[in-house]
Amino acid sequence: MLAKRIIPCLDVDDGRVVKGVKFQEIADAGDPVELARRYNNDGADELTFLDIGASYKSRATLFEIVRQVAAEVFIPLCVGGGIRSVDDMRAAMNAGADKVSVCTSALERPALLSEMAAAYGRQCVVLSIDARRSGTTAAGTPIWHAFARGGRDDTDRDVLVWAAEAVSRGAGEILLNSIDADGTGTGYDLELIHAVMAAVPVPVIASGGAGSLDQIADAVEAADAALVASLLHFGKTTIPKIKTHIEARGVCVRW
Repeated sequence: MLAKRIIPCLDVDDGRVVKGVKFQEIADAGDPVELARRYNNDGADELTFLDIGASYKSRATLFEIVRQVAAEVFIPLCVGGGIRSVDDMRAAMNAGADKVSVCTSALERPALLSEMAAAYGRQCVVLSIDARRSGTTAAGTPIWHAFARGGRDDTDRDVLVWAAEAVSRGAGEILLNSIDADGTGTGYDLELIHAVMAAVPVPVIASGGAGSLDQIADAVEAADAALVASLLHFGKTTIPKIKTHIEARGVCVRW
């Protein structure tokens, strides 16, 4: 069994780490460089840095902060937010990113995924999907739509179809964000995770809804990795506690 990853997520807006509920009610959660240093020292497997305001505010990712964060961590760093071209990807990689995440720009121009994979390899291309439940089929199966611009715009794209297309175009990993569960502490959307895992042959990172150690363990049993934000930012648990709990459930984690 491949070891499951625990990945702290730094949602950054205007130079500060923030956290909201269902992509709204944004609250300050600290300094990105300070938090990056803490999570690196605590044993995080990777770190995700998302400039959440970049897409809808139409501004460049704060690469200077990325450089400062990269200087503090010695684990893989994924950077996303406002990446619209291979040139933007190059700037992120030069600032210290190991992988680059795209969401809105890929929805608007799917060929970007192929261009990024051709330039740096698919292992460096992460497709971020902001998913929201949008009804059910006649058989009662949930339907999820992919949303753009920080969860503001419904693209009417079926998440499962979009995930499969993105992988065919060059995405090497899926960062799966549940808008419905985000910041609620009610648990990850396991039904969504299972559906996307069955739809694509690449690693899937579960995101949105962590409220307890058991819920994080549930997520990594279903997916390849779990993103954690609020529980860590606000001191409700630590990475060693998360990994110890997951390991006690019989799931292989990295130490």
